[in-house]
Amino acid sequence: MGTSPRLGVWTPISGNWAVRRHPDEYLDGSYADNRRTVVEAERLGLDTTLIAQHTVNPGDPDGDVIDTWTTSAAIAEATSRIEIIAAVKPFLYNPGVLAKMATQIGHISRGRFAINLVSGWFLPEITRLGLPLIDHDRRYDYSREWLSIVEQAWAGGPVTATGDYLRADDLRLRPLPYAGSPPLVYFGGESEPARALAAAAADVFLINGRPLEGPDGVRAVIADLRSRPRTGRAPLRFGLTSFLIARPTESEAKEEFDRLWRLTQEQRKPIEGADPARVMGRNAVGVASVGTNGGTLSGLVGSYAQIADRISAFADAGVDTFLFQFQPHFAEMERFATEVAPLLRSRHGAPVG
Repeated sequence: MGTSPRLGVWTPISGNWAVRRHPDEYLDGSYADNRRTVVEAERLGLDTTLIAQHTVNPGDPDGDVIDTWTTSAAIAEATSRIEIIAAVKPFLYNPGVLAKMATQIGHISRGRFAINLVSGWFLPEITRLGLPLIDHDRRYDYSREWLSIVEQAWAGGPVTATGDYLRADDLRLRPLPYAGSPPLVYFGGESEPARALAAAAADVFLINGRPLEGPDGVRAVIADLRSRPRTGRAPLRFGLTSFLIARPTESEAKEEFDRLWRLTQEQRKPIEGADPARVMGRNAVGVASVGTNGGTLSGLVGSYAQIADRISAFADAGVDTFLFQFQPHFAEMERFATEVAPLLRSRHGAPVG
């Protein structure tokens, strides 16, 4: 059935993904939690990890949240094989400074580093930092200018740019990226401006779970992205984010989903300040779901065999990278790695890329 998909995990940058006060764990999102997550994921044979980025905790204004970039550098030193994807909101970083930091982490990791470009949906974070609030569609114009400078710097420069938002003047950064290969650019966002930018300039497009559609809905997204203009880059690849609940039987998995759903409702705090233009948020309205970024909307709730079948169906639709959330985090990550991942690898062989 072709090459095995790449399997990965989100790191818990601000603690637990679904239930803040889970009866079987409490992660505080500390560096220790995140380091342990990635080291353990690597030991379990997982291929990649995504470290999301927030300066202000979007779920709890009094809650902690780690810094993504210092954490990524330290985790790069603590690991030897797993890919590290660090999210970045371009309006928080000068593109030359970010290109320099990403290059350095690429050297620390010996080429295992990538970025996830996030154009920003949590508006209070922008305003509390005193930054100008750019409307939804124009943020993607900003991101396009920003990424162009970053990639020109990775290519060696010199970069001279005068755009609507950003400028550079004869910028040359050394050293160049590790082994001459710049970090991959992951990209998420499902609005029209997001899809247009991803089709033109991303390496991997991350798709969020969506209700009822399953692999057919993902196949439609992939067909749309592949139909758009793209010049001078390798073919666009695709990833899927999901909260995953696997159990020996489907009924046990559904019972666990019901339990987590009840706990999330008991503890729910509304996320204030999400951009109303954000497509991902609208996809989940009125549908029971656990987790973020689509959560369980992708349908990865079931027996070990059912989960393997559905991941295989997504892979057949064109997804080669999966990023999962779990709770309780370490027990469920190990359950997946020991019960489901072997089923996938027996069917598909070695992971992609």
